[in-house]
Amino acid sequence: MTAHAPIRPHRLAEIPRRLCVKAGQVGDALVRVRRAGSADALHWPYEGQASVRISGIGSLGTVGTPEPVPIASITKAMTAFTVLQRHPLTLHDSGPSVRIDALAAAQSESTIESVVRVREGQEFPLRTLLEFLLVPSGNNIARLLARWSAGSEAAFVARMNRTAAELGMTRTTFTGSCGMDPGNRSTAPDLLRLAEAAMHDEVFRAVVTTASVPLPDGTTGRTTNRLLGRDGVIGLKTGTTTPAGGNVLWAATVDVDGVRRLALGAVLAQRPGRSPVRARAAVWAHTHRMIRSIHSAPPGALASALAPVPPPVPGHAYGPGPGPVSVSGTAWARRPVHIRLKETTP
Repeated sequence: MTAHAPIRPHRLAEIPRRLCVKAGQVGDALVRVRRAGSADALHWPYEGQASVRISGIGSLGTVGTPEPVPIASITKAMTAFTVLQRHPLTLHDSGPSVRIDALAAAQSESTIESVVRVREGQEFPLRTLLEFLLVPSGNNIARLLARWSAGSEAAFVARMNRTAAELGMTRTTFTGSCGMDPGNRSTAPDLLRLAEAAMHDEVFRAVVTTASVPLPDGTTGRTTNRLLGRDGVIGLKTGTTTPAGGNVLWAATVDVDGVRRLALGAVLAQRPGRSPVRARAAVWAHTHRMIRSIHSAPPGALASALAPVPPPVPGHAYGPGPGPVSVSGTAWARRPVHIRLKETTP
């Protein structure tokens, strides 16, 4: 049996649940489906990579090639988590005072990166600096906390990488504390490991749910997370640069068959190399649709997507017939996908 027919990206869900397709990548093109069983439940982005899991239950799947990509200011989620691992706080404890040094004050004058205006000699509780770090996303605050916590930024970055290894983030590398360096790279599945660990910390969780904070210069620092407060979203961290494109690591409360649970997701590499304005627009649009599709999934749909899928034989698929079917095909964003199925003898 041989079939050759165009399949549009939005109809990929019609492919049988256990169909594993190897898809190439052209230009800034689409995604390789790693877990076909999840594609029928969510609206996945058609470029970059994305991953979703329900905390305490399991993965809803990953799409896109899970190669390490720049993650921009999502790096600050690891910065905050690493600081809290060494200097734990409680909701009733603001922590030790941290003095603003000359370098943090000088960097706060930058006009080419996200900063919080501070003056040398000012002192702030650690909790307040974590808010400056994660809400308006101050790069100078990230570097300050790194120096304060570990003595130097280099020593702190080494600590970040050890923390990543302890969390099982095997495809993640940090080269800086704030994300400006494109050497800070990770994958969507790796970032979900960080998100799950960080959201267990009550102070981290409280800070990322904060929509705005008063800043030292009398202005208000507003969250960079436009999803916060919509569709159950309660955090986490965004990141946008020209090399990285638009990226977001998010957390939301969802109802799964009558039980309230925490959903965690990562959407990476949306419009990399384009203007930050276009990159942000793309990541917000794709992530919003993805979260809405989780909320609107019919009863049992998410539980079905969470069901274990036996690993396919490489280069083959399990179709409706009695034997395996060889598979070849390549997918491009917004272009037809041509799948050739050929029945083979077991």
